[in-house]
Amino acid sequence: MAVTKILARKGRLDVGVRYVLNGDKTQEQILTARLNCDPDREARQMLETKRDYGKEDGVQYYHMIQSFRPGEITPELALEIAKEFASEHLPGYQTVIGVHVDKEHIHAHILFNSVNADTGGKYHSNAQSYYRQIRAISDRLCEEHGLSVIVRGESSKAVSYIEWLRQSRGQATFRSMLEADLREAIQDANDLGHFFLLMEHKGYEIRHGNRLGFRLRGQDRFMIPGRKNPLFTEDGIRAAIQGNLSAIEAGRRPAILPRTAYQPYTSHPKYKGFLALYVHYLYLLGKIGQRQYPPRMTPQLRQEVMKAERYRAQFAFLRENNITGPDDMTAFLARTEETLASLTKRRTILNVRKNRRKRLYTALADAEALAPARELYEEGVSGMEAEFAQYLEAVSTLERCGIPREQLISEKAQVYQQLAELNRQIRQERKKQALCREILDRIPQMETEIQKAENHSLDVHEKGIPSR
Repeated sequence: MAVTKILARKGRLDVGVRYVLNGDKTQEQILTARLNCDPDREARQMLETKRDYGKEDGVQYYHMIQSFRPGEITPELALEIAKEFASEHLPGYQTVIGVHVDKEHIHAHILFNSVNADTGGKYHSNAQSYYRQIRAISDRLCEEHGLSVIVRGESSKAVSYIEWLRQSRGQATFRSMLEADLREAIQDANDLGHFFLLMEHKGYEIRHGNRLGFRLRGQDRFMIPGRKNPLFTEDGIRAAIQGNLSAIEAGRRPAILPRTAYQPYTSHPKYKGFLALYVHYLYLLGKIGQRQYPPRMTPQLRQEVMKAERYRAQFAFLRENNITGPDDMTAFLARTEETLASLTKRRTILNVRKNRRKRLYTALADAEALAPARELYEEGVSGMEAEFAQYLEAVSTLERCGIPREQLISEKAQVYQQLAELNRQIRQERKKQALCREILDRIPQMETEIQKAENHSLDVHEKGIPSR
């Protein structure tokens, strides 16, 4: 999955290029690439292109960002997808690419000149080009590489990356909480005034105007849910309430809706070994999260607070695979490495098969892609000579091989599908392997931090120092 956004920039080109190629974020510029420009001369060549075509004003460059789901992709694959995107969507544009790995989620930055070096045309971005070109190409490339796609549909159904990320983790967002409260108030209200009263009792401030705005006391901004869902406009709410009353009068709906019964708290099972260590450490991090300046927080532990989500994922991994100690971890790693070796061997065999047919598979692609060029050439359109010659060469190659084209197409699809599936399985096994090694590296540090926290608590208790 890649969440994409594009920004038009009128600032200095060299500043944007330096940010994209920042060595601290791109592993000393290992995770970078350039198209149609030379290293260390990117900004200068872009400015020369603008001067050559007399288009030095306005937007200087466009900055596109592809953000990937945490743990779903490697930096190398993110760079490959960004390069494929730039090659397909930005032919002729001078482009620099940098994959940043300084945050939990890997994200690729694609910066390109606003003026095309080949044609002199200026790039134009709007909502239509974003959804039909940028978003469509990015989603297709993600699917081809075995990644998920965040949201399909019209722009009105799109969500921000942070909101989608919290939803995918099962975490509530302010928007989802607001919509749940709105639906409940609509179900319980007798009229619009009663609805507003119920929302105020739930703790919301209401702004009346062209659009209804809601915010919890303490929030900076009002949320306007009616922009995305007509149900939450004033007319939509009034119609829904009236529909509820009509359904009650007709006997199709009860006057009082049953609410979910209270579920008493059930204690967690007793954990041992690695699981017990993670439970204790996550407990410490959770206590820190409840107070801004807790007395037991060490400087090292404060840094670990930001990694709490990663620790929870590691704990879930240990529990799902029933890993409770070093012996279990060693056995799991051995099984993972064995599976990886088997999958890699199968992939090598498939790659050999693919390479043997590479000439034929390339001819298949050329014959399909250049068929429109053949029609234009036959209609007398000039400039299609090279494409027509390439088309004839591809057709000749397919005819000489002696294999029916339908059989070759089916064989190619099968090989590529099997390779995609094997690559997906290999990525999963490598992720497990990396997670195991990360857990083994973290355990000594966690034990040290727990010991420090316990020693500090003991000192506070013995000296009689009151906690804040």
